[in-house]
Amino acid sequence: MSITNFAVACLLLAMAGPAAAETLPDAIAAPGETVVLSVHAEGAQVYECKPGTDGKLAWTFREPVATLLSEGKTIGRHYAGPNWELADGSAVAGKAIGNAPGATAADIPWLKLEIASRRGSGALTPVTTVQRINTHGGKLDGTCDKAGEFRSAPYSADYIFLKKG
Repeated sequence: MSITNFAVACLLLAMAGPAAAETLPDAIAAPGETVVLSVHAEGAQVYECKPGTDGKLAWTFREPVATLLSEGKTIGRHYAGPNWELADGSAVAGKAIGNAPGATAADIPWLKLEIASRRGSGALTPVTTVQRINTHGGKLDGTCDKAGEFRSAPYSADYIFLKKG
């Protein structure tokens, strides 16, 4: 997909909303799957200062910490794993299987995750795939000076929970 086509797809997605899954980049599309739930997340991506493979200190992604919102109301949380947990007691953990770049260099990538495990019973019970789209922020740049330091970068995203069939 060219940059121009990707930009057009992003614009169409923004206008049509998350149900327009056919406009997503191929790497995160989920053809044949239907939307179970769509939520907005507000939170932070947490990074830790660690030595890289070259021995130099660098910020390394540690975990997300976010509130899941529907119609402006808190309905759950998103945290390390990655895990999504709703107030109804249902929860899923995912594993990334695809990604596409965010709209700007400051935005974390869009993701496609397959469900690796489930807990409880509720809205997330039938979910097989999660898409993270419409990301804003979340990337942390710059140098770190002390191993073990933590820093967070605010982000927002939409999470689309899908099921096969």
